[in-house]
Amino acid sequence: MEQLDLMATATFGLEAVVARELGDLGHKAEIVQGGRILFRGDASAICRANLWLRTAERVLLRVGSFPSRDFEALFERTRDVPWERWLGPDAAFPVRGRSVKSTLTSVPACQRCVKKAIVERLMSAHNTTTLDETGPTFGVEVALLEDTATLTIDTSGAGLGRRGYRPLVGKAPLRETLAAAMVLLSFWRPDRPLLDPFCGSGTIPIEAALIGRNIAPGLERRFAAEDWPAVDAKLWQDVRDEARDLVRDPLHERIIGTDIDDEALSLARYHAKRAGVEDDIHFQQRAFEDLKSSRQYGCLICNPPYGLRLGDDDEAVALHRRMPDVLRRLETWSHFILTAWPDFEALIGQRADRRRKLYSGGIEVTYYQFHGPRPPRDGAPKGEQAPAAFGGITAHGHTQAEAFANRLVKRARHLRKWPSRGITCYRLYDRDIPEVPLVVDRYGPCLHMAEYDRPHDRTEAQHADWLDLMVRTAAVALGVAIADVYLKRRRRQRGPAQYERLSDASRLVDVVEGGLTFRVNLSDYVDTGLFLDHRITRRMVRDAATGRRMLNLFAYTGAFSVYAAAGRAAATTTVDLSNTYLDWARCNMAANGFTGREHTFVRDDAMAFLGEHGDRPSYDLAVVDPPTFSNSKMADGVWDIQRDHAALLARLGQLMTSGGIVFFSTNFRRFKLDESCLDWADVREISRQTVPEDFRNKRIHRCWRIVKRPAEPEARDPTH
Repeated sequence: MEQLDLMATATFGLEAVVARELGDLGHKAEIVQGGRILFRGDASAICRANLWLRTAERVLLRVGSFPSRDFEALFERTRDVPWERWLGPDAAFPVRGRSVKSTLTSVPACQRCVKKAIVERLMSAHNTTTLDETGPTFGVEVALLEDTATLTIDTSGAGLGRRGYRPLVGKAPLRETLAAAMVLLSFWRPDRPLLDPFCGSGTIPIEAALIGRNIAPGLERRFAAEDWPAVDAKLWQDVRDEARDLVRDPLHERIIGTDIDDEALSLARYHAKRAGVEDDIHFQQRAFEDLKSSRQYGCLICNPPYGLRLGDDDEAVALHRRMPDVLRRLETWSHFILTAWPDFEALIGQRADRRRKLYSGGIEVTYYQFHGPRPPRDGAPKGEQAPAAFGGITAHGHTQAEAFANRLVKRARHLRKWPSRGITCYRLYDRDIPEVPLVVDRYGPCLHMAEYDRPHDRTEAQHADWLDLMVRTAAVALGVAIADVYLKRRRRQRGPAQYERLSDASRLVDVVEGGLTFRVNLSDYVDTGLFLDHRITRRMVRDAATGRRMLNLFAYTGAFSVYAAAGRAAATTTVDLSNTYLDWARCNMAANGFTGREHTFVRDDAMAFLGEHGDRPSYDLAVVDPPTFSNSKMADGVWDIQRDHAALLARLGQLMTSGGIVFFSTNFRRFKLDESCLDWADVREISRQTVPEDFRNKRIHRCWRIVKRPAEPEARDPTH
């Protein structure tokens, strides 16, 4: 049969994939320019290419290609093409055009020139004076590139991505051709698990199922060339019959598609049914954070929302940053992620093994590939397994865990008698090993661990696995159940972020310190509600409290107030901006039996409270333990301890009685006390005396004891 010049078009970046598909169909393919792949074949090749190409956009018949620097050459050479071979006297032939780096820059003028040349050729060839264009459609295109004109006829009609199974379109849909390319560029095979955690209306799972079942993507749709007299209808029937014979049995390993949007999943199920693969895919509503699978050596292929077309950019950034922590759960899997974020690798803290620039709906995207270990071959000797795509523990990590365990056991042995002394909450480990920058505190039957940011060479996912290992290590070394270990990641916090809720688990534990009971929350906040480094300072407050009126500013959960009440303070006033903390303080006071009217709780900003003297009583004892920085919306302004402490202490001095004691502390390491604001008092730093022995870091806080001097007596008038 006659050999024809045919051309498949493709989205930029997918030319090699289309060429590979053509090779599988038995055609030698050549990428002649961006987005165009040339191949040769007879009329049946038109049928097979349209029916089977999964990643191409269209199949074109190339009828001419020649130099063309002016309209005369374009007209003459177009008229020389034997258009009558394909177009009958009633053919409809709309002409499209494009011009890139060519002398003929006016596309409409080029289209008119080509149209006129075809009309003259057809009227002469068919011996007619009219062309009514009521018959089959032949979409003609004139493409000029660097003064070379290429004339083609579209054999496909609607783009090849229009498979016919997706009449309903969801939000920001992924094109079928791109979805198929993502699958073909992955390691997935029908005998391996496949999961799309952002499946939306189901395009990636459906295209994968079509590939796995060997179902021709164009099997259930029509093409423009089916109406052409020059292409025998029997060819189309034969090619379709052949395609149906090649369909494989249902997949043994069902594909999984999950999404948080139930409406999108309804569309996905409908589309899968129309595509004939509903039994090959299991769609399930699930948030990405809940992703898990017990299956091994699978492929995760996804197109997560990236904010440019739907959703919020900040939300999309947060989603991408969570990816390593979620994907590390699939230890043996490979991961293939399409996203528009140019700094995606920086966001997830890991370089991809491969990346490919593509386009989705006119947006430049990148297809990132993270390769996991290969599935073991039957009968092959077991060798060393390749590392996981995300996560994994190095040999050095296991060495660190061993050293960490040894240190914990030693510290636990040293502090084993503390509970019998009335202290059930204390520090066991304080970054003792520089390579293991963790803090471990014991709270009754539980452990509270905090990680401080320090440089390391692990990826985000590897670091998350490392932290999990350290949690398991601490639990085993100290005989604590994993469920009773709570890990927090400490970073430098500013403003409201330092008080943000981390969880709603509300793991509350009652602990004992100095014979007093305190309720701590191990799960919901960065801090637990009891600062262990102030244990000695609290004892000093109790010793000084007898008969005194005590003021607790920036009171947090009221631990200093509890100690003052236990020291038989005449009254306590607990001041904080947070209703949550004030309620917590009331709970701590009540747990120790301090519920009288002499114990008051005030929701107010500390500076505002001190500024409203009026008939407010004076105080004999005060505790001031402010945050380093705060811009809470409930406060009158931004609090900065270095800038604002002088004004606060000056105001406080006006409310203190003669001989009144103020305990002032801060965790700000670079803090410098402005003693000019304390001309009313004697000042002594007691930092060393107030750091408990279980704290290795002796600079955990700084603390001062400030005592108001008696007022000097007025001088006597010498005339009396």
